[in-house]
Amino acid sequence: MIDREPAGSSRHGSNMDPSINIPVNRDAITEEVAAAFAESEVIPERYCRPDEVHDGIVVGHDDDEAYELPVVDMEKLLDPELAEAEIEKLGSACQDWGFFQLVNHGVDEQVVNEMKDSTVKFFSLPLESKRTVEIQDNGFEGFGHHYRRASGKLDWAESVILLTQPIQERNPEMWPTNPSSFRDALDKYSAEMTKLAMRIASIMATDLGVDQEALVGAFRDKQQSMAIHHYPPCRHPDKVIGITPHSDGLGLTLLLQLDDTPGLQIRKDGRWFPVRPRPGTFIINVADILEVLTNGAYKSVEHRVLADAEKGRTTIVTFHEAYVDGMVKPIPEVLKLNGAEARYKSIERLEYIKGNFVALSEGTRFLESLKI
Repeated sequence: MIDREPAGSSRHGSNMDPSINIPVNRDAITEEVAAAFAESEVIPERYCRPDEVHDGIVVGHDDDEAYELPVVDMEKLLDPELAEAEIEKLGSACQDWGFFQLVNHGVDEQVVNEMKDSTVKFFSLPLESKRTVEIQDNGFEGFGHHYRRASGKLDWAESVILLTQPIQERNPEMWPTNPSSFRDALDKYSAEMTKLAMRIASIMATDLGVDQEALVGAFRDKQQSMAIHHYPPCRHPDKVIGITPHSDGLGLTLLLQLDDTPGLQIRKDGRWFPVRPRPGTFIINVADILEVLTNGAYKSVEHRVLADAEKGRTTIVTFHEAYVDGMVKPIPEVLKLNGAEARYKSIERLEYIKGNFVALSEGTRFLESLKI
């Protein structure tokens, strides 16, 4: 979704393994950039991308074709009398859209509110305060731009990208201490997102008809990373891109939006479908690795973010990695159940991440190279 994910991503991307020595193209937010974001009267050339903004048909909510991103209710998923129909709805959403909105999600409301509050306070700080956790040379963690495109163009956003799980792989120097609540809020929120991802994976396994451990085990104790984005308003929204069109490169993405500003669009059947922000929900999307694990039963789809002329947009995007026995490959139980041939090549996890970095720098999608 993503809003893009960090390092292991194909393009929305952040879970960099320390053994991977590949430069990551993230630019710092300078005083000049901050001024451009604040005024947006004149768009610097590196952000000017009108052709990309207008690339493709955008379906309007007032068009004849009525649509809404599928809504799935966690309470119904956990209710024995209602679960079957709701699981079917989840499965259809993953097959047809690659996205769904999750309501009654069960995430601790206080934890969510503390994370929201800390995020808003951080992005409200003066630039010099935010730069205390500025990205380092060739690094992917910290505060700065999102990933630079092969063209050299930049997204109209400021981002904090962090590796959040496992705990022992965190880099404390990159975790903001201002506001003082940020680290504790992030720690608690990370734990809640892990629980939610595991719960969703177990339900997906039921939909796929495999033992829960077959899918939950692929996600358990793997890396989790977050991309916290603020998209400033722009007086010329027809000239800039909030986040470049991409599919997420990891396993499962959980997006929390902090406001009601539109911007997220999903590509379906060659057209862009805007997503209406819905209070109290998480937006869940299938990422590339999950498409591989399910042998293509679930679809990882392209999405983008556009800027708004009047209001900023802030999101917290959590990415969960997944693999089986050190490999990114279709789950054996899925193949056995359907008697199907693998539709994707098996690839060692670190090679997959390296491939995604190369694809990220070239503006391509690594998943395509794995299809048989």
